[in-house]
Amino acid sequence: MNVEKIREDFPILKTKMNGHPLNYLDNAATTQKPVQVIEEISRFYRKTNANIRRGVYKLSEEATLEYEQTREATAKLLNADKNEIIFTRNTTESINLVAYCFEKEVKKNDFILLTDMEHHSNIVPWYLIARKKGARLEKIPFDKKGFLDFDKAEKMIEEKPAFFAVTQASNVLGTINNVLNEC
Repeated sequence: MNVEKIREDFPILKTKMNGHPLNYLDNAATTQKPVQVIEEISRFYRKTNANIRRGVYKLSEEATLEYEQTREATAKLLNADKNEIIFTRNTTESINLVAYCFEKEVKKNDFILLTDMEHHSNIVPWYLIARKKGARLEKIPFDKKGFLDFDKAEKMIEEKPAFFAVTQASNVLGTINNVLNEC
């Protein structure tokens, strides 16, 4: 992976902070956009901006078609059904949506399992639900190298948490967890 080549696609990363190249890790609420996305968003606003699924006029139909094509492409990428794909503004909104949709599943004395490397946005909603429902939060620790302790994770998962929320990539440590193969 050529990090410098990837950075070239992100105009804001040419910014210097304290004399150093900008390294931006707060992606849960706001992710920096590559030039390709900036250009596509600009094109959309200039040519196709309209309500989706609400109008029978040409512009709305074009916007709806583009939206649905994007859902289909995303579903294909994730090997999912397009009806399983929803778009939100950011990760924080997505996590809140999931947490509050599953809140009714959490009962008193249940536990919700997180990790010690979660972003704040993946702690707060679970903390609030646990407090409201009389459940507890438990966290999988990470080792000295910054990787999840998968032995402890396996034992904790075997205890059947009411919900398990885990980051694949830590914004604090930079760790990329192999969750697909380990969890």
